[in-house]
Amino acid sequence: MDNALDPVLRPVTRLRICAALKAAGATEGGDAADREMSSATLRNVVDVNDAALSEQLGALESHGYVAHDRIYGFSRAKNTVWVRLTAVGDAALTRYLAALRHIANRVEN
Repeated sequence: MDNALDPVLRPVTRLRICAALKAAGATEGGDAADREMSSATLRNVVDVNDAALSEQLGALESHGYVAHDRIYGFSRAKNTVWVRLTAVGDAALTRYLAALRHIANRVEN
């Protein structure tokens, strides 16, 4: 088992974003259509400001861990960005959490 922690998920905000999307079921694939979380909801769950969320989502998206869609409203204030964890991001999160569990088990023993 490769126990190296993924450097993309090492920043705690990125880890929290991926974990929040996973917990909310905002993932792609499976039998159902893609499920997404609004960026405003994600921002509140992760407890960061818009600029920090945008920066971290950009980093995650550049590695293929998240994807987003923008729905345009009648004004910029009415635009909504929907975010989802990709299959690549879901697999990376699963590996990261397994590596953390492995590290924690080694510390306990």
